[in-house]
Amino acid sequence: MQEKERIDKSIVDTGRMELIGTACEELLSYGLWDVKTKAKMTMKKYVFGQRIAANDRIFWPTGLLAAGLWHCRQKLMKEDTAEAYVLRMRIESALSAYFARWEKRRMPVFYLDDLLSGEVFLAILEEYNTTGRANDMISEKNVGKYRKAVDKLAEYAFSYPTDETGSFPYRAEQGNDHIYVDTIGLACPFLYEYGRIFRKDEGMELAVSQIANFLAYGIDTTTELPYHGYEVETGTKFGIIGWGRAVGWLLRGMTQCMTAVYGLDRLQEAYCRLIDVVIAWQRKDGYFSWQLQAMEGPADTSATALICLAIQEGIRTRMLQGEAYQIVLNKGLHALSKSTKNGRVYDCLGECEGFARYPQQYGAYPWALGVVLMLM
Repeated sequence: MQEKERIDKSIVDTGRMELIGTACEELLSYGLWDVKTKAKMTMKKYVFGQRIAANDRIFWPTGLLAAGLWHCRQKLMKEDTAEAYVLRMRIESALSAYFARWEKRRMPVFYLDDLLSGEVFLAILEEYNTTGRANDMISEKNVGKYRKAVDKLAEYAFSYPTDETGSFPYRAEQGNDHIYVDTIGLACPFLYEYGRIFRKDEGMELAVSQIANFLAYGIDTTTELPYHGYEVETGTKFGIIGWGRAVGWLLRGMTQCMTAVYGLDRLQEAYCRLIDVVIAWQRKDGYFSWQLQAMEGPADTSATALICLAIQEGIRTRMLQGEAYQIVLNKGLHALSKSTKNGRVYDCLGECEGFARYPQQYGAYPWALGVVLMLM
């Protein structure tokens, strides 16, 4: 029992203060353009007429950091120590600045990815509406701004183009109907919670239907693992089978869309089945590989953390029962602790550039750190 408890706490014991500190700093700095980058992007756009990505202040890497910090803040609320108070205040200050920076720019929404940050804005608003307690993030003075923000994000999704089955093309402006699994983990949790909280069934239905469609059209029939994406019109599946982060995005969307009966009845069986398929690919060292079947390839902490998070949620809600799941989770947490040092989570696969474009660059990225914070 003592050994089991030690492993269960392995992530918590790897420097909570340092991890939260790094996340707060990167929340407000990661991805911002410096003067040189701004000049380069301006030239590309206006001199060469090239399409450039927006300088998105709430894009998905910082959205994951925000979600991780919010989770830590909720845990810290239950601790009555000086350290917990200091960390909670630091998190609230960072999240407040994150929202204010975006609100000051009139809340631009560029991509479906932005809905990930909306999860946190929605959670802040819901806590205030439920408790009436003001804090460093929200008060009577700015509660209307938070409501405006979540409504704007929801409206963006409700009016977003869909394919013939009602699924969101990941980048509709590119003129194709390519459905990416990333959308499941990035956009569906916000839509589901928005619908649940404000009693808008269309939000929950939109979220659940994205997942149901991906399970119908984006899964490899032999391995039962997801492709990175698909196009329903041609029946073509894209990317590789079992990309680790794709599995994680799918599982994250599923677990976050089963918080009420509306999604639970439709997704629980598929979720449990997918978990059983996935855990068979856990490596002896506790990690999951960047591509699950590449057992002798590089480990990926972002994939490992997302999969562990889904297992942890399944155990918490008793959808997953039995010691085998706890063993898998413990091994994964222990592996993640080995990659965590100096306030960062290393051994994380770099940013994907599209279907079958997974540069083999590994380092400390927000998409590992944010999810590890959710596991603490």
